[in-house]
Amino acid sequence: MSIVLSLKGKTRKEQKKKVSQLRTSDQIPAVLYGHKIKPQNIVVDYTLFEKIFKQAGESTLVDLSIDDGKPAKVLIQDYQLAPLTNRFTHVDFHLVNMDEKIHTAIGLKFIGEAPAVKERGGILVTNIHEIEVSCLPKDLIHEIEVDLSGLKTFEDTIRISDLKIPAGISLQNVPTDLVVLVQAPRSEKELADLESKPEATLPVAEEAAKPTEEKSE
Repeated sequence: MSIVLSLKGKTRKEQKKKVSQLRTSDQIPAVLYGHKIKPQNIVVDYTLFEKIFKQAGESTLVDLSIDDGKPAKVLIQDYQLAPLTNRFTHVDFHLVNMDEKIHTAIGLKFIGEAPAVKERGGILVTNIHEIEVSCLPKDLIHEIEVDLSGLKTFEDTIRISDLKIPAGISLQNVPTDLVVLVQAPRSEKELADLESKPEATLPVAEEAAKPTEEKSE
């Protein structure tokens, strides 16, 4: 069942120098753009957008209505965060054409438990957290589940080609790319050897610290 998310925006008429006032009043300046439309400056409610973003991320369609207009299908294409507070400071919405394929990323959700971790003490190593896809907007899904229960030994792996991709979605990743594996735990001897080895970077650091002699021509 697909997720239906709705968000309202208002036309933004403030000049750039007044944009900071919007942020202090719990609003986020944003831009709506897309095929065959002129970019439009808008503003959205901070609390409502934050709630929508937690559910939608950048791979779920959102019904965005501006002022009293009809809802339009958009993707949260990009956003900016304040360095210190991590609060949203700007958002880009991309108006999609439901009849044209889009290229985007879908996040991976790891489910289940790997027996090689639970029973053998292995370490789960995830190499890929999202995949690149191409599809019509109507076929876009929020996430793809990756079942870890098949990782029974340290030789077992999950590659892109092992993922269950719904019909209508084309993968852009290399099929042989490694998604997740379980690494064998280090033995006590290996850990002891690592601890007994001197820092390999120390001589390099000391050498780099020495002043270089200028060569006279």
